[in-house]
Amino acid sequence: MKVDMLLILGVTGSGKGRLAYSLAELIDAEIISVDSMKVYRRMDIGTAKPPKEVRERVKYHLIDVVEPSEPFSVGTFIDLAYEAIEQIKHQKRKIIAVGGTALYIKALLYGLFESPGADEQIRADLRARAEEDGLQELYCELVRVDPAAAERINCNDAKRIIRALEVYRITGKAISSLQRQFDAERPKHNWTIIGLRREKTAENSRINQRVKKMIAAGLVEEVKSLLAEEKPLSKQARCAIGYAEIIDYLKGKMRLEDVTELIKKNTRRLAKSQRTWFKRFKNVHWLDIKPDESDEEILCRAKKIALSE
Repeated sequence: MKVDMLLILGVTGSGKGRLAYSLAELIDAEIISVDSMKVYRRMDIGTAKPPKEVRERVKYHLIDVVEPSEPFSVGTFIDLAYEAIEQIKHQKRKIIAVGGTALYIKALLYGLFESPGADEQIRADLRARAEEDGLQELYCELVRVDPAAAERINCNDAKRIIRALEVYRITGKAISSLQRQFDAERPKHNWTIIGLRREKTAENSRINQRVKKMIAAGLVEEVKSLLAEEKPLSKQARCAIGYAEIIDYLKGKMRLEDVTELIKKNTRRLAKSQRTWFKRFKNVHWLDIKPDESDEEILCRAKKIALSE
């Protein structure tokens, strides 16, 4: 294999984890997980972590690194990821990064822009305006002051709209003018990037089946156990898809059947967001997966890309 650093990306449920594991066994590589939820201990089923027997065969980094009660940021991820890269390189082994958390992938490839810290007063004012006048008013303001950012941010994404306006008020500059990572022609490290892509209907079908398997595997019991712990779940952990909906079910707000369908819907929505993000990444070798294509065939195609680089 000519490639020393390989990144595999794809939407949730695309099969990227299986491909990463197969390639890691083939080339004796270690895997860096690029996933904002797999970092939490005991959040296993809902985050689709690789099973214990898999992690005993291949070494994984950035899985089970913090408690569910602790916050976790992209900055912390980058620090740990770069540390893992150096450790693996020191051992003269190959690196496979795999994940679907677009912001983390972006940071891994191009680094972090220097963002100003939070201003709680400005943030509170913006939240109050959103509640009083509606989020659409804030979005319209964003269109006026930073049309480039507004084009990338969904009009219903309150968190990102408020953050973009907050940065503008603090610095007097558009957040899009500070985010120049995607102007780079090449990533910070010498990554070869493979993307897995399926037809939308096939992706949705895989997502629906995956959610059913998670419920059958004991996702409800996993969430019950987490809620019973002494320390409460962090905001990030509590808002994770699958966990947030099950928490509402356990509070008696919804039936399990309805919650299952809601998790499917929210996961499909996540996949749509991921597809939008991934279109912006450069130098990706996209593999368009056929409905009847086997894991072995996908592995063979990925291996050819790694050999040709």
